[in-house]
Amino acid sequence: MSIKALKITYWILTSIFVLAMLADAYGGLSQQEAGKEALKHLGYPAYALVIFGTAKLLGALAILQTRYKTLKEWAYSGFVINCTGAAMSHVFVGDSAGIVIAPLILLAFTLLTYYFWKRYQSATA
Repeated sequence: MSIKALKITYWILTSIFVLAMLADAYGGLSQQEAGKEALKHLGYPAYALVIFGTAKLLGALAILQTRYKTLKEWAYSGFVINCTGAAMSHVFVGDSAGIVIAPLILLAFTLLTYYFWKRYQSATA
């Protein structure tokens, strides 16, 4: 794959991922009712919605920036932990496979975006 194709693929995937995380962050920070109900169902306190929303906002911004690679690495790590924790939380409360798979799909998308970032980074080095 050419450097140009890697760059385009990375930025398309990253844009989709970041938009999804920003939408989720907005939902958490604005205390959307669906988010409150989901956290209650999973056994988390309501204030966790603001914490998770803030973390997703900061993580999305960290992934968009191109200067601090370590910060970007940490943001990707945070999203992996978030997706894994969400999937396991749904498993522990006995949710169906259809609900458990949603955060796992997001986890796969996170890893795919990370993969293309690393490929692009090594191709331009």
